[in-house]
Amino acid sequence: MWGTVIRKIDAQAFKAGLQRAGAVLRNLTPRPSSRLAQLILVANFVALGVLVVGMMALSETRRGLVNAKLDSLRAQGELIANVLAEGASDGAPAPRLRNEDARAILRQLYVPEESRVIVFDKSGGIVADSHLLADVFETTTLPPPGQPASDLAVQARGLPTRVLDGLSNLLRSREERAALDRNLVDEVRQVIEGDSVGGVRREVDGRRVVSVSIPIQPVRAVVGVVTIESYDLDHLIEAERRALLPFILIAALVTGMSSLALTVFIARPIRRLARAAREARRAGGRRVRMPDLRSRNDEIGELGIALSEMTEALYDRLDAIESFAADVSHELKNPLTSIRSAVEVLPLAKDEERRDRLLAVIAADVKRLDRLITDISRASRVDAELAREDVGPLDLAGLLTELADSYNESGRGGSMIEVDCQVRNGRVMGRDGPLGQVFRNLIDNALTFSPEDGKVRIRLQRGHRHGQSSLLVRVEDEGPGIPEDNLETVFERFYTERPKGTAFGTHSGLGLAISRQIVQAHGGRITAANRRDADGQVAGACFTVELPAATSD
Repeated sequence: MWGTVIRKIDAQAFKAGLQRAGAVLRNLTPRPSSRLAQLILVANFVALGVLVVGMMALSETRRGLVNAKLDSLRAQGELIANVLAEGASDGAPAPRLRNEDARAILRQLYVPEESRVIVFDKSGGIVADSHLLADVFETTTLPPPGQPASDLAVQARGLPTRVLDGLSNLLRSREERAALDRNLVDEVRQVIEGDSVGGVRREVDGRRVVSVSIPIQPVRAVVGVVTIESYDLDHLIEAERRALLPFILIAALVTGMSSLALTVFIARPIRRLARAAREARRAGGRRVRMPDLRSRNDEIGELGIALSEMTEALYDRLDAIESFAADVSHELKNPLTSIRSAVEVLPLAKDEERRDRLLAVIAADVKRLDRLITDISRASRVDAELAREDVGPLDLAGLLTELADSYNESGRGGSMIEVDCQVRNGRVMGRDGPLGQVFRNLIDNALTFSPEDGKVRIRLQRGHRHGQSSLLVRVEDEGPGIPEDNLETVFERFYTERPKGTAFGTHSGLGLAISRQIVQAHGGRITAANRRDADGQVAGACFTVELPAATSD
């Protein structure tokens, strides 16, 4: 039983690991619609394709040249071996090779200058050498007397060749690498045993030699070996490498053009955006326009649009902070001026009644200052609190019902609050605390303007905005309504208009401004309007909050 459970757990863990790995790979893989990814891939693969095609073509040419050279040397070697087997060997009393006759025959044969023919006897000793018979000797240029040989210069000149040979050696097969390490003695010994040997081997001085060794067999017994070598392989390889230069130049040209294109299409606009961002940082609040990249239908265009929107939002935020500071300064000066005037007049007051009135004014202004400072502090913290709190599904119908029950049980305002929920799934993506503050502000505002026996109605309905489902919350009262000219002004900071009889300074005028700030942070909007009866008369005010509905999983 436990084994089955463990196997199930292992299978689930393995499946979860595969899903995570797939998600990582999907994030790393560029989008098919990415024009920048397409441009980079095409540019790089074109240059790589030019070089690869050239290398493959020359590799096939090199292999074909080596095979053709081996076939030619093998044909010549077989011909020489047959001539020597007929004219320079004896079969009695024992099979043997007549050395003088072999040298005479080899002297009469034509051997190209870049080739060499060596005849060995059965013991592996050299019988005849075409170079010695033709008086061909290898020469080496020595340094002037008294000067040491410049080995470093020689090694430096041969370094590119050694590097290329080392890279080419990685592409050779195991048999080809073994042939390179084989020497002539091993090759002759192998042929004496009856096998023909051919391939490319390397001399002591580093030269590559195409060599073919063929046994001399009058009948079946091996009486000697004919080795024919060609020394022009290095020259052929150098010629091939020189032939590769046009392909390298074309690939370099294509790579340079692609790099230039990437610079023009990627680096330059990014540099413009970076320069504009630095200028905006140094502007000290002065508006700096970002480069207009809306015409680009790629990631650079998206980045330009995002930076433009971000800078505009920052500028708007700076303007809002400046305006907020000016409004705060203005609102704080009023009670301070009143307090200063009362304090200046207080020593001049001779009767107790006048002194009490002045003290009452001072106390009222102090309370007003305290309320202003508290509301200003709350308003300044709204953005930070919204950024810190996590957004999650919120049951808007339940929140409104709880608020209504709380107000009805406490009896605050004297009016009844009714909730009319006309949706089944009243869920939004939001934060409980800030949205609760919004609806408390709206309910308090409605209770302030409603008569003692009036009603405050909260309606929750389904809406539609910007092609997406939304939820509408309407808070309606039975008060005098809002002047038509002030339907938008009521959301401005420090705007207050209260019913007659309300004590001055008991409201800071920040409640609706904070409510709009919170609703906009949730991607919604809040508006004010007047309700009208059948006769067209104003029957109260109506505040509408529209929030995006939460998508069902």
